[in-house]
Amino acid sequence: MSLPTTVKIVEVAARDGLQNEPENIPTAIKLEFMKKLAASGLKTIEATSFVYTPKIPQLADNSQVMQQLDRQPGIKYPVLVPNMTGLNNALKVNAQDIAVFASASESFSKHNINCSIAESIERFTDVINTAKQHNINIRGYISCVMGCPYEGDIELPIVAKLAKTLYELGCYEISLGDTVGVGTPNQATRLIQAVNQHVPIEAIAVHFHDTYGQALTNIYAALQLGVSIVDSSVTGLGGCPYAKGAAGNVATEEVLYMLNGLGIDTGVDFAKLMVAGKFICNHLQRPPVSKLAKAYFATHDM
Repeated sequence: MSLPTTVKIVEVAARDGLQNEPENIPTAIKLEFMKKLAASGLKTIEATSFVYTPKIPQLADNSQVMQQLDRQPGIKYPVLVPNMTGLNNALKVNAQDIAVFASASESFSKHNINCSIAESIERFTDVINTAKQHNINIRGYISCVMGCPYEGDIELPIVAKLAKTLYELGCYEISLGDTVGVGTPNQATRLIQAVNQHVPIEAIAVHFHDTYGQALTNIYAALQLGVSIVDSSVTGLGGCPYAKGAAGNVATEEVLYMLNGLGIDTGVDFAKLMVAGKFICNHLQRPPVSKLAKAYFATHDM
């Protein structure tokens, strides 16, 4: 077993975490939330998404967010783009980092972005090539890597082939998403091993949801294979609008607590991270999903 000495946490709460919220969250609240996340030491904070806004109205202020965002030196603020329209809108507001997202499930791909896997790759090829011309960093997401709400189990060769395609197209990082949170440690191990045949381990990230309480153990399994990039969402915010019953992302504070216990450096201050978590929970007027955050808020004067 060889654990990494450092891990990069990719904070997704401001985008993935908030996109399903039914009540409109003011742009100013999103900006203050990201400011507090940045103050904790996080170096990658997903800012928003340039998707078709009627489908995800919570992110309709994407341009305002990027125009008003106080971008801190050394911090990346990636935005999701589904197509050339999304990329062009992101370019207008000087986005420096983007993410494209594909699915390992044909059914999920059609529900999520209204096209087949092959058609999605055609779209992303144009997006990636144009982004490279503008010196923009491109991250690749793959959803449903360990299961699909419509198809059930997903075959590993499909995931591995898709990861290889995105990496060869120019994605510097491939984030493997257990969108419905059904994976187990053995599945996570086999997943990483399959993808690592085509993508360097340092370019593999994990994005695990915690529907069945397996996210941390799955992340630990990935760490044992050398994965050093973990996506997470403070207080466990989030879920997938196209995956019924999918719980939120694994909570950043729970990932951080585990990594601290393993002696793995992240550069993130736990107490300052919890300030950001408390801020957004106060605005949403509900307790956090994360048990750790609930305990922390109950025992600390914030």
